[in-house]
Amino acid sequence: MLESKRISKLYQSIYNGNPWLEVTLENTLKDVTAEQAYRKINPNLNTIWEIVHHLIQWRKNILRRVQGETIITPDHNYFVPIIDPSEVAWAQSLQTLAKSQESWNAFFEEFDDADFDKIYVNNNHTYYEHIHGIIQHDTYHLGQIVILKKML
Repeated sequence: MLESKRISKLYQSIYNGNPWLEVTLENTLKDVTAEQAYRKINPNLNTIWEIVHHLIQWRKNILRRVQGETIITPDHNYFVPIIDPSEVAWAQSLQTLAKSQESWNAFFEEFDDADFDKIYVNNNHTYYEHIHGIIQHDTYHLGQIVILKKML
């Protein structure tokens, strides 16, 4: 099996498969309401919704990088307040997260494993490091979401 197929399977499993860590983004978020996602448990912590937004934006950022674009990360690091706390807006956020997974799946379908060694010019990390980094990033924030959900 090609390395890109293994990585694609790993990334998909964290979203809605059967990962080793036994929790997924989709399953963790499926019964979270907009009110819960928006709730600020502690002034020093991000909300579930803010984390989901952050995940979506970083998924898009890294995907664009490994497609050859040079991206400038904003100073807010994609942590921004949620303006519309409605159920409709929350459903849209979850749909956007799902679409970001579809975009990654499509990317891996066409990815040439020789491109893992390409270097992203802004930080000199390989595409391989970026791809594994976004998986690690999702997993890190999934852990935060799981904890925040338990605190609701």
